[in-house]
Parts: sequence; C-alpha cells; structure tokens
Amino acid sequence: MCRLVIYKGTAPIQLSHLFTHPCHSIINQAFACRLRLDHLPVNGDGFGVGWYDSTNDPELGNEPCLFKSITPAWNNSNLIRLAEKIKSPLVFGHVRASTAGSLSQDNCHPWNFKRIMWMHNGHLAEFKKIKRRLMANITDEMFNFPQGGTDSEWSFALFLSMLPDPHAETVPPAVLQKAMLDTIACINKCHRESGVTTPSLMNYCVTDGQTVVATRYVSSKHDEAASLYFSSGTTFEEYAPGGHYKMAKADKRENIIMIASEPLTFEKADWMEIKTNSLIVITPKMNVLQIPIIDEFHVSPSDPAHPKRTGHFAEKMGYLNPRLPLESLDKLSGTEQAPLSPVSDA
Repeated sequence: MCRLVIYKGTAPIQLSHLFTHPCHSIINQAFACRLRLDHLPVNGDGFGVGWYDSTNDPELGNEPCLFKSITPAWNNSNLIRLAEKIKSPLVFGHVRASTAGSLSQDNCHPWNFKRIMWMHNGHLAEFKKIKRRLMANITDEMFNFPQGGTDSEWSFALFLSMLPDPHAETVPPAVLQKAMLDTIACINKCHRESGVTTPSLMNYCVTDGQTVVATRYVSSKHDEAASLYFSSGTTFEEYAPGGHYKMAKADKRENIIMIASEPLTFEKADWMEIKTNSLIVITPKMNVLQIPIIDEFHVSPSDPAHPKRTGHFAEKMGYLNPRLPLESLDKLSGTEQAPLSPVSDA
C-alpha cells in the first residue's frame, strides 16, 4: 500500500537526496515497490511532501510547508524541480495507494495543523462502522478540521484532540508520545464498542518540527504490522554511480535519523526493522527511543505460551511482507544496478 519516509538531521538535506536521486527513492517506490506482495506494486494515488524551513526566517513562520498532488509522484515535474532547490532538516514524504477516501488532494498525506504534521501507512478496519464513535471523542475545534474523507485524517483530528494544546509552538516528547498512545487506545475502544474484530494497521507518524513520534502497530496479538524501518548515521551519501546510497557512520554521533516503510538503500547493514507494536521517538537532541506499546495487543517476547506473530494479515492486505525485511532488496545490491524506470502507460 502506501510508502512513507521521514528524515531528521542536524543539518538540512536537499530533498532530491530522498525523493529523486536514490535508485530506490520514495518516488521509485511509488511505481516499483520491491517488496510489495500484491500483483500491482504501484502507489499512484497521489503524493505529499512536508518540510520545515531551515532558514529560521521569522517572516516565513514556523509551520511546515506542504506540497501535495493527486498525480503519481514519478510523473510530477514540479516535484522533481522543487526537490533540487529545497533543503530542510526535517522532512515527511508519502506516496499513496488509497484504501479509504477518494482520489483528491485533500486526501493526500501529510496534513498539518499549525506546527504539527501527520501521516499514516495502514488502515482502520471497517472505518465507516466506527466513524461516529470516533468522532464523539474529537473536540469541537478539531471536528471541523478534516477536509477529506480518509481514516488517516480523522485519526489526526483525534490525535490533535488528545493534545493539551494543539496550538503550542513546541510539544514535549512525552506529551506527543502520550497523545499517540491515547489515540491508538481510543481507536481500539471504538472497534470494541462497534463489534469490529478485524485488525487495524496503524503506522502513524507525527512531528512538531522538533520531535518525531512514529508507531508500527496492529490491533492483534497474532499478526505482524505493516513494515517500518529505522536507519541512523553521520552522512547519507551516494557511494556509486546510478543512485546507490548508503548511511555512513563515521563516529557514534547521530547526525541523521531516517524512518521508512521500505529501505531507501540496498545496504542491509543500514536498516533495522522496528518491532511490531512499538513506538519510536526521535527527540530534539537526536536521541532515539524505541518503546513497546503495552495494551491488550501486547505480546511479551519472553512469553513461551504465545506463538510468534505471523505476516499473513499484512500480506493479505497487500502490505510489505515483514518476514522478508531486507533479503529481497539485498539481492539487488551492486553498482551494476541501474536506477529504476517508471512503468509504461500501457
């Protein structure tokens, strides 16, 4: 389904190094996901890019800038031009394969409210059945916020309702973390009250421009969530012609932290799979915390009485097979690998 990427760095990065230059960039994943299991590995229902200004110019304000379109990412010349001219220390990128909501710009990720930015990979099971209950937990102000019809945007409205002050200039990491956990708990409660037992996939990402919080989550004790990976290092650079990038680690500093549905490089050592039903926090000082989400769907890895999670549900929904984290990509490594080319119009 959808693919997403997050970049947070101590220095701004040119957007082209995330979206156009790497041979497995987020744009190339839009038309050629290497690890999608369905027969049409295309995320062509629009895209979105969100970034924060790196100049600290007070005239530009501190809210993120969004560029979204319903055109496929690989076919948007404006995105390609802008990516060459924009730098930012914090970037959200998303390519969409719709599961709820029509093909419209309002339904493209990411969204922002003031300084807070949000995107989602996954779906809420039987969203129409739980929508009224979910709305009952949204504040009056945030009830009027969604302009589209996706479960993802309504989840954002719910998240904003969980914040003590969604208008705040910055939000402490602990507050963002608690609001995320409260959002997931509320959605699970809506499912229980509506009699919905089908699992939901909730890979949510949110930032206030300083802190990033992301989840890899499924409302099930037996299934794996949709894929999510983490990478960190000192530089993200092209090491061979043809868009072959790697995350270099010159020392122990974390100058760059990236989160992605699918790795952007073919270097297996660059990426670590985030555990199912956990939350990852990137603090303003570039510290990284991975925290298990303890709720009714938590499974202790030390519990011998409970079987291991399987990827069957994620596979059925057409998401990346979590049991094939990087081996499939690893087979494509080597400098002879040419940059990917878009599928034809046929």
